[in-house]
Amino acid sequence: MSKINEYLAFSTENYINTQNLDEIFENTGNLYQSIVIIAKRANQIASELKNELHFKLEDMRKITDEIDEITESREQIELSKHYEKLAHPTLIATKEFLENRLEFRALQDSSN
Repeated sequence: MSKINEYLAFSTENYINTQNLDEIFENTGNLYQSIVIIAKRANQIASELKNELHFKLEDMRKITDEIDEITESREQIELSKHYEKLAHPTLIATKEFLENRLEFRALQDSSN
């Protein structure tokens, strides 16, 4: 399953709503650490989606280059619309974090 379809199936809301900070705090015991974990996961998701989209669009470009068409194909437009329906990576990462779908570990402090 592609990452785009996987995140669409995850059914995250496409709008920002307020979050209960106590729930975010509970998973790690540190609000700032929780936010960093969510931010890093959001960056991973954005990178995965970007790479997949560019890979698929590049494949479509090769096909249209062979046909010598300069215009965008219908498939490219549909893929872009599909991608635009996704929730923002931060919303997906927050939902994953609150549902305990993320694995993370605390780094040991080396200054001791």
